[in-house]
Amino acid sequence: MKNIVITIARQYGSGGRTVGKMLAEELGIHYYDKELSKVASELSGINEGLFIDADEKVKSKWASKLSFGRVGKIYDGSKAKPGDADFTSDENIFSNQAAAIRYLAEKGEPCVIVGRCADFVLKDYDNALRVFVHADHDFLMQEAGKVQSLTGKDLEKFIAQIDKARAEYYEFHTGKEWTDARNYDLCLNSGVLGFDKCVEAIKAYAKVRFGEDVFA
Repeated sequence: MKNIVITIARQYGSGGRTVGKMLAEELGIHYYDKELSKVASELSGINEGLFIDADEKVKSKWASKLSFGRVGKIYDGSKAKPGDADFTSDENIFSNQAAAIRYLAEKGEPCVIVGRCADFVLKDYDNALRVFVHADHDFLMQEAGKVQSLTGKDLEKFIAQIDKARAEYYEFHTGKEWTDARNYDLCLNSGVLGFDKCVEAIKAYAKVRFGEDVFA
């Protein structure tokens, strides 16, 4: 199988994580979601807890300022050194997590990576296939309701909060809008396709993009 990395960004409740797991299991390749914090910690020497604390969210003091213009530093591949004042800053934690994503992309083993702005981190990588999974309101409510005890307006609010946090995280580190289709190679409506067909659509696109023998 060719060394391709499939990144999956997803709305909460769209089943993007499920699609990623199904795809990885079907292809017999590695799957990285929350496990990425451990990889980043091992590579950087920074406590794993710091990666977990900053996972797909930004501090409220920065989030409140995003609507007033650019804050933070757009990821450019640079990292602070041990002993630097900003070694454990949000930006450097992200930079080390991004370094882990790039390490996986260059490792020579195909994999699926969920979230963490992986599409942006790997935007210049020829072996990266960048996917965004979304769905309509009713489908998001239906799927989210399977794992959350909330209902009605409370569940609706919860979904909105999670997606808002992911959007702020993406904008803070990339300077781009999370839901902009131009950030991705393939956007899939899981509410229309269902999870199985989303997997098939990704595989079909990969064959067009990388060749019919991509999974051989």
